[in-house]
Amino acid sequence: MKKFSISLLLSCLTGAAYAHGCPGEMKAIDAKLASSPKLSESDMAKVKKLRTDGEAAHKAGNHGESMKILAEAKKTLGL
Repeated sequence: MKKFSISLLLSCLTGAAYAHGCPGEMKAIDAKLASSPKLSESDMAKVKKLRTDGEAAHKAGNHGESMKILAEAKKTLGL
């Protein structure tokens, strides 16, 4: 029972960490987009879609998925 309680606590803390990370990731993406990065139109559209999808996943409470999506956007931006 003790191991189960510890595992449950750690999984809850991981979710909370992701929840805090999502807004920071979105803020970094927004800042880079505001600086007019040199991207092709298709890459710019991809980043904007990923940013929107990441925010939607965050709002839905799916923080792990949100972080994956936002990481892909950051990679495309070169962050």
